[in-house]
Amino acid sequence: MTDTRYAELTEEATRRWATAHTPRMAELMTSLVKHAHDFAREVNLTEAEWMAAVQWLTKTGQISNTKREEFILASDVIGLSMLVVQINHDFSPVATPATVLGPFHIDGSPPAPYGHDMSDGLAGTPLFVTGTVTDTTGAIIPDAILDVWQADADGMYEAQISEAAEARLRAKYQAREDGTYCVRSIVPLGYSIPMDGPVGALISQTEISHYRPAHIHFLLEEPGYQRLITHIFEKDTRFLDSDVVFGTKPQLVTPFVTHDSGTAPDGTVFTTPFVTAEFNFVLEPAEAGA
Repeated sequence: MTDTRYAELTEEATRRWATAHTPRMAELMTSLVKHAHDFAREVNLTEAEWMAAVQWLTKTGQISNTKREEFILASDVIGLSMLVVQINHDFSPVATPATVLGPFHIDGSPPAPYGHDMSDGLAGTPLFVTGTVTDTTGAIIPDAILDVWQADADGMYEAQISEAAEARLRAKYQAREDGTYCVRSIVPLGYSIPMDGPVGALISQTEISHYRPAHIHFLLEEPGYQRLITHIFEKDTRFLDSDVVFGTKPQLVTPFVTHDSGTAPDGTVFTTPFVTAEFNFVLEPAEAGA
């Protein structure tokens, strides 16, 4: 049965927030008040527990800055980020599925031509990701821009390194007229989310895995198409089934093929091992999600 204790307080708080200046804000805030009050009654929330929650939220804000988005991380690990993605990007089955942005995207990555090496000499096995960008009918989308970023061989992003070089493992690649693209980087590794903050402290009190499977981030934003934020994941890599941010989808998993030597997709001849992966991005037309 629904706990109706202190219902008058909830009704009064809801009435006050219903005076919000826009209908949407009134809808959001009155629903939030109702659910928050219901939660407190359902679990018999104690004053000590609520104060601990307030302190946790305070610490989460204090540790956040322009390079560390701890609140995004908190949203990610409780599955809320992925739920919002699914609600807002219910693409057709043939379109590339969307997933979470994550806390480490940096705006303003430099432009990069076909085959540019965004690893810029960083340690790691060379990786070439190639494919095409099309729409859901199979039509080529020429000159598409692919905003790409990833972690290094130690699982660290530029945003996590205080003295990192500018544009470290990130770039905006332009596809060619025929829709083909080529990203050169290094093979990513699975990594732990930051465990030195409030989110890590919370997860440490559970049996939840704090690791993400090996992946590369992509953001495509083309006129006439819905914005796509997604990853590609290495097939058979660890943590695919326990991704701490719930971001893995079968359609985003692709084989990473190791070559002992040979000619890479950009024409570079290697006498040492390199890796290739192929992934074709399919964008949903804008009107499909209107």
